[in-house]
Amino acid sequence: MEKIRVGIVNYLNTRPMLYGLERPPAAGLIELTGDYPANVARQLQEGKLDLGLIPVAVIPSLPEYHIVGDYCIGTEGEIASVALFSEVPMDEITRVYLDYQSRTSVMLLRFLMKEYWGINPEIIPAGGEDFRKEIRGTTAGLVIGDRALEQRKISTFIFDLGSEWKKITGLPFVFAAWVSTRPLPASFIDIFNKANALGLDHIDEIAAEISYPLFDLRKYYNLHLSYKLDEAKRKGMKRFLDEIKNI
Repeated sequence: MEKIRVGIVNYLNTRPMLYGLERPPAAGLIELTGDYPANVARQLQEGKLDLGLIPVAVIPSLPEYHIVGDYCIGTEGEIASVALFSEVPMDEITRVYLDYQSRTSVMLLRFLMKEYWGINPEIIPAGGEDFRKEIRGTTAGLVIGDRALEQRKISTFIFDLGSEWKKITGLPFVFAAWVSTRPLPASFIDIFNKANALGLDHIDEIAAEISYPLFDLRKYYNLHLSYKLDEAKRKGMKRFLDEIKNI
């Protein structure tokens, strides 16, 4: 069988998923590449991937899509690695830099600012990594992924997007899901699903093998992240996609 081209986000939050995907039998069925979320989505849209772990905000732009398997990058509350960072309280923020790496986080922040926080700062799309140096004074920044865990050690105020979503909706949030642009064989999906599940049985082992002094990875994997794409998360995902239609 021709290998399935799979794109995964190369952040710490995907390490439990990688655990099973890099081992047989899944490893023999896939060609695995890693990148940041927006690039994985772009490669899926361009037909360079068959299956990608993509920001859910991208889903409506796909002419055809299929949610694959029962796993995702989600949270039941505080995500820790997706937040608006600032040196001043929220009502004093005048400018916000938007992280270029994930459309979902950007759309969620826009929703929160418009519908819940009631703030209307100047918006500046970031074009590269230098934007984090601009998070000072009344200028805030949306930072995601491993860089957000680093930023937690720097910024005074941290507005966690997962927590804020939960306050509003009472629902968990899905930041990224496995999506294909064509139907995949049921036999492959079964193996792929089991590969995703395998790492979740080895969370403590995976966390112990990673040297990352900036954040407790056992806490990150077990408390902040929630990988099972259950019914509540599917409801949260649908609610989000409905909300951003007007953003």
